[in-house]
Amino acid sequence: MYRFRDDSGRVLYVGRAGELRRRVGSYWGDLRDRRHLRRMMPRVARLEALVCDSAHEAAWAERNLLERSLPPWNRIVGGFEVPVVIRLDPSPEAPRLELASSHRSAPGVRCFGPYLGARKVQLAVSGLERLYPINHAAPTRTAAERELARLRGGQDAPVAHLASAVASVLDREPTAVADTLAALASRRDAAAGSQAYEAAARLQEEIEAVTWVVAPQRVTTLGEEGDRDVTAWADDVLVRLRIRNGRLRSWEQETCSRPVPGTRAPDGWAAFLHRNAELAVRLASLPVR
Repeated sequence: MYRFRDDSGRVLYVGRAGELRRRVGSYWGDLRDRRHLRRMMPRVARLEALVCDSAHEAAWAERNLLERSLPPWNRIVGGFEVPVVIRLDPSPEAPRLELASSHRSAPGVRCFGPYLGARKVQLAVSGLERLYPINHAAPTRTAAERELARLRGGQDAPVAHLASAVASVLDREPTAVADTLAALASRRDAAAGSQAYEAAARLQEEIEAVTWVVAPQRVTTLGEEGDRDVTAWADDVLVRLRIRNGRLRSWEQETCSRPVPGTRAPDGWAAFLHRNAELAVRLASLPVR
């Protein structure tokens, strides 16, 4: 994620990119479909960037910051992706794995996420259900549901086993994630080998979607309450992220000659923060114009 500031420190624009150098360099080109930004470029005095651990995390970071304060040259609040959660109900009588628009508390039910991109997350649910057909595991299944479960390899699997397998993937357990992606890739390759190209393409989409939902993402968490600031310092630059009720709401950088109290990174944030403090130092020394 990146942003441009003017001489007074005002944020002009926030965006995200897979390759920062190429994306930022494009602003000094013809801008093509971004011609409205031409008037902004003479005002740019400073570039700042926040390297996230996944594209999903960058999407959430961008959305959170733009919801809080929309810079003058941004046209939309945080992209077009729709926030959703995945709901897992392991009830033996009526198990269910499904997409939901919001977190709904219920005994025994787990919600995972939140995630951005309803269609992409629905594809992830489809991929998980393909391997762990929990939606067809109820004892009151119809003949068609029993046959579908048989075809998917889950006809005799207990509901608790299927629910545990799904939860392990959504909890980002490395072995469970790797096994799931490998199983989907195997089915994709088999479909392609039998010239079932539409099925292979669908499986590839499901692989990409599962990868999206299990990617590292710490800037938005579900149901977390309380406020905290996480900070890191490197070579006269302090980076501070303000977390409010589980969501990144502010990203600040300032020059200071020594660490300030509270700059020790909390567990889970140290690598992220120190990496970005060091990047802030490098970017601060580069000319923008």
